[in-house]
Amino acid sequence: MMKQALTIAGSDSGGGAGIQADLKSFHANGVFGTSVVTAVTAQNTVAVTETFDLPVSLVTAQLNAVLDDFDIAAAKTGMLSSAAIVSAVSATLRERGGQVVERLVVDPVMISKGGSALLKDDAVATLKKELLPLALLVTPNKHEAQLLSGMTIASADQVKNAAKAIHDYGCRNVLIKGGHTEFDPATDMLFDGKTFHAFRHRFVETSNLHGTGCTFSAAITARLALGEPLLEAVAHAKHYISRAIEQSLAIGHGHGPTHHFYFLEPGDCLER
Repeated sequence: MMKQALTIAGSDSGGGAGIQADLKSFHANGVFGTSVVTAVTAQNTVAVTETFDLPVSLVTAQLNAVLDDFDIAAAKTGMLSSAAIVSAVSATLRERGGQVVERLVVDPVMISKGGSALLKDDAVATLKKELLPLALLVTPNKHEAQLLSGMTIASADQVKNAAKAIHDYGCRNVLIKGGHTEFDPATDMLFDGKTFHAFRHRFVETSNLHGTGCTFSAAITARLALGEPLLEAVAHAKHYISRAIEQSLAIGHGHGPTHHFYFLEPGDCLER
């Protein structure tokens, strides 16, 4: 049976981030993807021009529908937008999560590549209090890690201090992504409560980075769904996102997307 994973996130009409990126990343890494849409965005490679939060009752109904029918081996959250949605998702996962919570990846999406806010200010406290304690892994970028920890990050030591502060909210592991750091780009630092683990790759000079955070966290989730231990899952996902960035797509007029299926040729589906 094909393993099944779940993404709880907002949509991206441009197809490079959010739910769309998560489902592509899931399938590229060998699992079947299910989804709960929390918000709809009018978005392309240039900007997010409008967002609309779905009613909390509909978000909860989607989540219950997936959990009622599918054997979800791992899940991730992305754009949750409001405190009410964060709280509803957290409550449902606490009540029904089971093995889902054992392999829950929280990508604390707060701002788009173009600078648009994707998590309301009053939702940050709810995220810290209700959702982070459920997470096996939290995957903030530099900006998100600074907001969650209340610390400035301008050095490798400060990355470690921020990871410790975020870990104190109750999550089991913290992975601070290095794509936005000037001092050690393309190096991601994982803290498991005792030890730091660095995941490195050569830095790729490109502006086509739309959806990299979503894609990376979804790849980790997929590898966890396959039964890989956390460090192995992160290492495999790091390889995948690095290759997807190396072969990213120069489409649109802003930040192009990563290439989720870089390993396929157009005719591959006709040969099988």
